[in-house]
Amino acid sequence: MVLEQIANRDGIRWPHAAIGIFLMWCCGMSSGCAVRKVQFDDSDLAHAQSVATQIEYPDIQSAHLPGPELAPPPITIREDRPPEAWDLTLQEAVRMGLQNSKVLRNLGGLVLQSPSNVETIHGPGIQDSDPRFGVEAALSEFDTSFAVHAFFENNDRALNNSFFGGGTRVLKQDFMDYSMELGKKTAVGGDLTIRHNMDYDANNAPGNLFGSAWNTNIEAEFRQPLLQGAGADFNRIAGPNASAGQLRGVLLARTSYDISLADFEIGVRNLVSDIENAYWELYFAYRDLDAKMAARQRSLTTWRVINEWKRRGREGGEADKEAQAREQYYRLEGDVQNALTGRLIEPTRNNTFRGLGGVHANERRLRQIIGVPINDGRLIRPSDEPQMARVMFDWDEILVESQQRRPELRRQKWVVKRRELELVGTRNFLLPRLDAVGRYRWRGFGKDLLDPDGNHNPPFTDAFSNLTTGDFQEWQLGFELTVPIGYRKAHAAVRNAELNLAREVAVLSEQQRAVSHDLSAAMGEMARAYVVAKTAFNRRVAARQQLQALEIQNEDPDPSQVGRLVNELLESQRRLAESESRYYRSILEYTLAVKNVHFNKGSLLDYNDIHLAEGDWPSQAYHDSAERARLSRPSAPILDRLSRRSVAPPVSEGEYIQQTFDGSHAIGPVDVEAGEIESGVLDASGAEPSSSQPPAAPILRPNHG
Repeated sequence: MVLEQIANRDGIRWPHAAIGIFLMWCCGMSSGCAVRKVQFDDSDLAHAQSVATQIEYPDIQSAHLPGPELAPPPITIREDRPPEAWDLTLQEAVRMGLQNSKVLRNLGGLVLQSPSNVETIHGPGIQDSDPRFGVEAALSEFDTSFAVHAFFENNDRALNNSFFGGGTRVLKQDFMDYSMELGKKTAVGGDLTIRHNMDYDANNAPGNLFGSAWNTNIEAEFRQPLLQGAGADFNRIAGPNASAGQLRGVLLARTSYDISLADFEIGVRNLVSDIENAYWELYFAYRDLDAKMAARQRSLTTWRVINEWKRRGREGGEADKEAQAREQYYRLEGDVQNALTGRLIEPTRNNTFRGLGGVHANERRLRQIIGVPINDGRLIRPSDEPQMARVMFDWDEILVESQQRRPELRRQKWVVKRRELELVGTRNFLLPRLDAVGRYRWRGFGKDLLDPDGNHNPPFTDAFSNLTTGDFQEWQLGFELTVPIGYRKAHAAVRNAELNLAREVAVLSEQQRAVSHDLSAAMGEMARAYVVAKTAFNRRVAARQQLQALEIQNEDPDPSQVGRLVNELLESQRRLAESESRYYRSILEYTLAVKNVHFNKGSLLDYNDIHLAEGDWPSQAYHDSAERARLSRPSAPILDRLSRRSVAPPVSEGEYIQQTFDGSHAIGPVDVEAGEIESGVLDASGAEPSSSQPPAAPILRPNHG
């Protein structure tokens, strides 16, 4: 009453005043509208600050979470006895590396530095099952959908006009609305819908024929684009719900999947290359250790001889000569210790031979890359020999092969194809939106939904009986046209698609040039390594002959020449050790140079007899594929002609041939020819060097989910 008096006194109508009071009350109840000054002591915030800034461990609920690897302590230089040797071939190393690599390892520490960029066997499956951009997600746009809704209402309202209440000013109503439909997107962009609608209305309007009545109808509806959005090719590229700049069709999803397969192949190739690098690095570490141990033993013998001369007071056994021999022995002893254990170096992947580290360090690197326990009490010892035969490549053939088989180029070509498809799909949006729309409906009306007595003589006894008579039929047919004036967004999208395509084509051209350059450099490196290996062999032979001659002279030296002979003998021992180490380094540089030619021309996996294949799908998938192929039909020609701008070119040129030769006869262009083998040039024993056979490895299957 007081509020009413205040409202009337101020000339404010009561409803407005009530609304204002209500809003003020809501604002007061809201914490955002209240202005409160609360003072906190620093001690009150101490607990909140400590909790907000502390670092916690996540509670992982994975059922198959691996635990830490349990292993014996590492082999070190302080071992009391030599560890057990594990003779390992390159073929076995590659096989174990592939079998143990769910994560495609690398020696650059990428799994810790950038785990999101690590390639795994799950990569293709993740791309294929992506709910936004995967193939199945794109196909799901064409799935049949089922929708149903049911709402129940009780209305009790006063009406200012009895006309709207059917003759009453106080309407009391019970109302129910129900609808059920099936919808389907067609391959040519149309929408097909069949729908059943039903409602129940019971109210007190005096003009009603019945106090309560049922309305029901069954309708079929279609909407078919004729210009923009029409055609099977456009819908396969862009998808049925596409807009300019938002294309998610099945063809684009498939190209993304093919790109992920190329990424997977690149990861496998890099893994195999890293395994070979680590294997031959360990081989060199053993050879380098042997050379240094032999030099140390020769130095020890020389030191003992000079020390004996010193004890007897013989010329040549002066203190400075003995100290010089002793210093050389301990220097070579340090070289042996470093060659055995190695020093910690930064793990990097490199296609060139480094020759760093020692036996223990390189053995751990090999264990890491092939996925075996880091320590098991054994020491891996390579049992294969490096490449000795001269390998000849035909430049014209391998240049063409590199442009066809490098996975980086094949990946970029898929990117170009995706941009081409995007351009074709985007041009469709330059057409106006013209849709043909049609609907056909049967109606039924009755007092009851179903007549319980089955007496249909009076009209409108039950709604379903009235529906089946077909007395009430409706249809609609028409067109809808939408034309954006200027097509600003469509033109921008087309321009953007053209620029993206131009960029990817330019990148592909530059990649092709880079591949040619890398292949040329690899060929030059292989020729250099072979020639240098022969030179290193001749140097090694000369150093050994010089040492043998000095050792003979030193057996009965001329007293006046003892000092000179000792100096030359110690220097000759160092040069022989260096030449032996350099010889084995040059041999392995040549071996890896041959491998790098295969790497750069895209045949490294073929060279190692490794083939990529998808894992088995469920049996039902093969049945569904055959059934869909049988039921597939070409799109309507008229729709493709109307949307001629969206006709897509072929996407794939066919299956990629992974193997070019099977060892007995050429399947494709022969990429390697065994050239002249120069016997006895690279082999210190004088025997003919033998070419190592390409190691065999199992088929590596990516996991597609």
